Amino acid sequence: MSLTVNLHRTVAQRAAARSWPLLLPVPAALAAWLGVSHPRIAVALALVAVVAVTIALRPALAAYALIVVTPLTAGIDRGSAIPLLRPNEAMAALVGGALILRWLVTAREGWRLRLRLTPIEWSLLAMAVASSVLPLMFMTLRQRPITSDDLLYALVMWKFAAVYLIVRVSIRTEHQVRWCLKLSIGVAAVVAVIAILQALGLAHVREVLSTYFVPNGNVGALANPRGGATLALPAAVADVMIYNLAVLVGLSRRTHHAKVLACFGVLFVIAAVSAGEFSSALGLVIGAVVAAIIVRRPRMLLLGLPLGALAALVAWPIIAVRLTGFGTASGLPDSWAGRLRNLQSYFWPQLTDPGNLLLGVRPSARVVVPSQATGYVWIESGYTWLVWGGGIPLLLAFVWFVWASIRHARVVSRARHDAVGAAATGLLVGVVVMTVLMLFDPHLTYRGAADALFILAALAQTGQGQGSPPAPEAANTEEAVAT
Repeated sequence: MSLTVNLHRTVAQRAAARSWPLLLPVPAALAAWLGVSHPRIAVALALVAVVAVTIALRPALAAYALIVVTPLTAGIDRGSAIPLLRPNEAMAALVGGALILRWLVTAREGWRLRLRLTPIEWSLLAMAVASSVLPLMFMTLRQRPITSDDLLYALVMWKFAAVYLIVRVSIRTEHQVRWCLKLSIGVAAVVAVIAILQALGLAHVREVLSTYFVPNGNVGALANPRGGATLALPAAVADVMIYNLAVLVGLSRRTHHAKVLACFGVLFVIAAVSAGEFSSALGLVIGAVVAAIIVRRPRMLLLGLPLGALAALVAWPIIAVRLTGFGTASGLPDSWAGRLRNLQSYFWPQLTDPGNLLLGVRPSARVVVPSQATGYVWIESGYTWLVWGGGIPLLLAFVWFVWASIRHARVVSRARHDAVGAAATGLLVGVVVMTVLMLFDPHLTYRGAADALFILAALAQTGQGQGSPPAPEAANTEEAVAT
């Protein structure tokens, strides 16, 4: 579906383009005053200005910055380092503002905007609306109080939509996509090393992480033998490893550095196991099978046996601790029993109401429970979260997103053996794994991991609607035509 709009340049654009030189004395005077009275603020604003101008000149740097900064800072609690925001959210706001500034300044008279929303983009928009506008409207009609928590959770999908949009508009070529994937793999390797050392209790990594990367203020969580690393969430770390492992498989189809990619792959598998999550181990297996099917190399699964054995050997102290949980009277780990108990006590009873099941309860995905270490109980079931937060509309929008993503990624990953095809491979594996693991947790919105998934969705569509052929190396003519 496409929408064409003729623009003769807005008043704001004309004003920005013609009068901005006249405004230079104002920020210069302000900078001089801040430099004398508040030097730290002046330095911070100067850095912000440099980043903004650089990105306005080189838009691709916006995507590069998000890809590097997000996995390394997403685990910092909102407001602890930067007021109101996580550092990666502040970076997204900064680069997004720079791109808007570039658009205001460079837009020419009488230019023509061709806005084409792909099925993935329509589904993403539907999820954003169904998780925010609709539930808040229904809460108002049903006279339910809207809390600040509801408003914050209502912004979650819009935040990911903004990340997607930033990458979508700033990355235009296959070469830039390749750089994005290289940066993603590189920063994932850093997170992987930190996660492994943290899980094994080595190199004082846990003490270093306790300064900022504390999960929801619960310092005790760092004592667990699980690799949450800079995401402060072990399951999210495992997701990031699986997504990047799929990208490696996609890149391996045309590269002279197969051994280097194999080394990264070993590291990612060990890090995923070091997360200490049974669901993540399941996701790792599913991801390996799907990736092997996509690239049509089933023999790759044979390599998974020794690789899995190596990962289990390295991470055995973590696995051993997790296995002891099955020694309870119920035969289930305490964390599993607690998860089920929380769902039965706080969430599922309210969903028995037909109105709540149809329209959702509220955007906030947690309830206040003072007895908990963090003070809250979260919804530890992805599909329960969908129905709770947006009812049937959100559930249907999610199904639409999954269908659109798999359909597009399947064709592109098989038709293109370049970086765009590798991104599509990562997207396809990521969506399939995420859809399965949503049975256990809301992986769709996991910090860091969700950002990576939506970034892959944007990269996998590079060139679409820009006049370039979507499948220059189509292996199947019918599939190429279907796009």
